[in-house]
Amino acid sequence: MIGIENAIPDASTLGGWRKSSYSGGGNGDCLEVADGYDCIPVRDSKDRQGPALVFPTAAWSAFVAGVKAGDFPVV
Repeated sequence: MIGIENAIPDASTLGGWRKSSYSGGGNGDCLEVADGYDCIPVRDSKDRQGPALVFPTAAWSAFVAGVKAGDFPVV
């Protein structure tokens, strides 16, 4: 079970990963999130054994809502 830590050193220890629908279609910019935890783990799909950042559910929901609303301009 994931608590409120900021990161998990080896993201491959978690299951339930899925690619974000906002990630690029190729093998480049791919963000994955894991379902089924108290907080939201996020990792780089190109580094599956690397670290995952962990966000409180409310913070992740606010971020996703901001992305959908266009609050973060593409540079």
